[in-house]
Amino acid sequence: MTTHASRLPVPPGRTRTVPPALHEFAYWLHRYRRTWRGTVVLNVANPLLFLTGIGAGLGTLVNHHNSAALGGLSYLAFLTPGLLAASAMQTAYIDSAHPVHQSVQAKGHYWAASATPMSPVDIYYGHLLFNVFKVTLSATAFTAVAAAFGAVDALRAPLVVVATLLVGAAFAAPSAAWAVTAKRQPTVLAVLRFGVMPMFMFSGTFFPLSQLPGWLQPVVQATPLWHGVELCRTAALGTGTAAGTAVHVGYLAVLAVVGLLLGRRTYQRHLHS
Repeated sequence: MTTHASRLPVPPGRTRTVPPALHEFAYWLHRYRRTWRGTVVLNVANPLLFLTGIGAGLGTLVNHHNSAALGGLSYLAFLTPGLLAASAMQTAYIDSAHPVHQSVQAKGHYWAASATPMSPVDIYYGHLLFNVFKVTLSATAFTAVAAAFGAVDALRAPLVVVATLLVGAAFAAPSAAWAVTAKRQPTVLAVLRFGVMPMFMFSGTFFPLSQLPGWLQPVVQATPLWHGVELCRTAALGTGTAAGTAVHVGYLAVLAVVGLLLGRRTYQRHLHS
């Protein structure tokens, strides 16, 4: 196990030049060095399979029979931004909830980190920064593949990555804040199965919201992923209004900030010395 710096006092007259949270980030980055090659392959292979099989394959049938429901867009152009947002949500939750839950268990990494000069908040911020870093890598790879397919305009690709990054932060911050309090692994899995996956399927990723029953549409519009999908679609296609975009950005930003504030409290409560 990689160890953190021992609990040594800072000499008089000297101050730390590196924020403590970056030490936690460095720990997770060091662990990632063992698996990054496989992650890169998945980050390229997954969008290739989705965009080829669903976007291009199934998209041919959708374009032929129901293109009007997509507002004149090809199914590939409609699907790609939604998949980016949904993938960011899934990556953020899985990479936040599961490692956090494991790290806070008996003999987990967090307890070793707590024996260093880092505070629980430093541990939270450092781990969260690493998770957002992974979402950024995944989003960049996905967007690059999408641009190669012609599904995303290369000039709009940076905006798409930024939008996807906001989606990832909006899910990663509250997921970690909650996961540190989870008592059992099945609880973490249950949230994935009955919370994350239904949002993945029914938040406008694969089909327009208008295809859902009227009573269900307001429910979907209240979910964070719907706002993420709409924001990514606006960034990729240039659609949407300034007011609508502001609502999506505000919703996701508030969710991220609330997650940060909750994480400060939950980490301090569960990792206090």
